[in-house]
Amino acid sequence: MVIGIILGVVFFLLLAAGVAFTVVSVKRHRPAHMKWIGVGVSIVSALLFLFIPFSLHTVDTGEVAVVKHLGRATAIRTPGTYFNFWMTDEYATYDAKVQNLEMDANTYSKDAQTMDIAMVVQFSIQQEKALNIAEQYGTLDALGNRIASVAEATTKSTLSKYSAMEIIEQRAQISVEVENEVKSVIDETFFVNIEKVVLTNIDFSDAFEQTVEDKMIAEQEKLKAEYEKETALVKAEQELEVAKLNAEARIASAEGDAQATLLIAQAEANALKLKSVEIARALGFSILEKDVFETDEEGNEVKAGVEYSIDFEGKSDAQIAMISDYLKYIAYLEAWDGKLPETFVGGEGASFILPLPSVPEETNP
Repeated sequence: MVIGIILGVVFFLLLAAGVAFTVVSVKRHRPAHMKWIGVGVSIVSALLFLFIPFSLHTVDTGEVAVVKHLGRATAIRTPGTYFNFWMTDEYATYDAKVQNLEMDANTYSKDAQTMDIAMVVQFSIQQEKALNIAEQYGTLDALGNRIASVAEATTKSTLSKYSAMEIIEQRAQISVEVENEVKSVIDETFFVNIEKVVLTNIDFSDAFEQTVEDKMIAEQEKLKAEYEKETALVKAEQELEVAKLNAEARIASAEGDAQATLLIAQAEANALKLKSVEIARALGFSILEKDVFETDEEGNEVKAGVEYSIDFEGKSDAQIAMISDYLKYIAYLEAWDGKLPETFVGGEGASFILPLPSVPEETNP
């Protein structure tokens, strides 16, 4: 375009100069050939002015042009400068950059809720199909209107498959579905590439939005109540567990005290048994010793203690009574846990079993 303007100015100046030269030659009665030189320059300049500047066509970057020769589309022009006679050839220029179609529409959901939608369709023309666009649609505006109507109808059809609550809850997934549906419908017959389809807004009626808000508030209050209930149950369980542990600790303490008392009593009983044996020996009683065995869990016999027998034969009643008192006291100490004492006193003698002292089990290193 700039080159055409420059050439137009140059040819116009040559035309003006030719006319002025011819007029001056006529007024000053110069030779005839001088007049014809001026006339020739004027005619050539006029022809160049009419044909060349207006026949130069420039296609800018981001555009594509279709050459129409006497109204019929014949060629495609990409960015650059071309020469086509302006009286027979016409350039129809199309924007090849990404186009934004912004649309607003009213539609219905599956459950008959009204909604106002706003969407954007981004597309770019297929430059190699510019002749087809010129022949079938004419202008880019006409093509855009056709794409907008198809995209709107497809979007309405897709949204009508979902209830209002589904559209609210699954908007992201539904937006993707709308985009895929629009891309599948706007096929190769449109000679464009769909870049993006975006649902920018979905607006329901005020009454429905108030209903949704009330429902959300109710659900939040329900969740809050359930949380408070669960918190109370957890707290109660914790308190119960603490009380249980405290009770078990008290029971364990009591059992420990009882066990300690039992061990002390058993130790005292064993000590008295041994003392009674020593006293019996000192008084001249005969003492017999016999090992006592028992079977363990593996079926082996192990030594469990020593059985002592005191022979009363040939002893006075006083001597026997003294030893018997020791033995009765020992029986008293052992009887408190509900078990019969392993001490036996008869007319001819007395016998009892002293268990072996417990030895801690060896642990493997």
